[in-house]
Amino acid sequence: MPIALRLCSARMSRTNIELRHLRCFLAIAEEGNLTRAAARLHLTQPAVSRTLAALEKHLGVRLVDRSTHHLALTAEGRAFRERATAAVAAFDAAVAPGRPHHRPLRLGHAWSAFGPYTTPLLRRWQREHPETPLELLRIDDRTAGLLRGEVDAALLRGPVDVPGLATEELLREARVAALPADSELAARPELTLADLADETAVLNTVSGTTTLDLWPPDHRPRATLTVANTDDWLAAIAAGRGIGVSSASTASLHPHPGVTYRPLRDAPPLPVLLTWRPAAPHPATPALLALAREIARPR
Repeated sequence: MPIALRLCSARMSRTNIELRHLRCFLAIAEEGNLTRAAARLHLTQPAVSRTLAALEKHLGVRLVDRSTHHLALTAEGRAFRERATAAVAAFDAAVAPGRPHHRPLRLGHAWSAFGPYTTPLLRRWQREHPETPLELLRIDDRTAGLLRGEVDAALLRGPVDVPGLATEELLREARVAALPADSELAARPELTLADLADETAVLNTVSGTTTLDLWPPDHRPRATLTVANTDDWLAAIAAGRGIGVSSASTASLHPHPGVTYRPLRDAPPLPVLLTWRPAAPHPATPALLALAREIARPR
């Protein structure tokens, strides 16, 4: 039987899901909008809508939340996206093993990306893998959107103990204290964790890695202020509301006129990890890992 090459159709049997329906769903998931998905597939929006509805009916679950202008995947949709991505990738590899992978490789990060190696990584990838665009996305989330299916891989800091994710440590970064520029502590060349005990610690509880457990029990900051992203973290410190602790790359990639960074000589280094979903990896993930390893390797 010939393989159907049509992407979407208004008709689908009650028992068959074809590759074209998976491609249609993945376009919707990636675009977050039926109109853009239809344009990408060179189809009409009604045809795409009917295919999505037929797929959901067949599976017996709702894959997409249509309650907002920007479509969002449901929990079932995110889980199905993993399986659909793996199925489409396996099909493409089977019928055209030598064909370049044109689907962008989405690389997430919560802050500071690959530190000083970010630009070398992007430049070398573009030069060595022009067939696969590498998209760097900042997402304020502990896994930088990886668990939600928003990215294919992520550069993360600190330990990642999440079932279903594979990780590899690429390097370790020293930690620094982030201080209001006009504070007395900012005048010192370096600090210890105990030097910060009388301060309020600004903690990013959404995507950050610093907690009070970083300090010895008898030298912990007197109070905490929680924020949800790096921008709010910087703003709070610059305003004199507290101090922060982060990786050394934050100092160079997130300069702020109201914030001074100083080395923390007794704070343990922070691991920088490449993380991905082994159950449904992007075909170019191994190449990304190999390049990241090479760039971060000590010279």
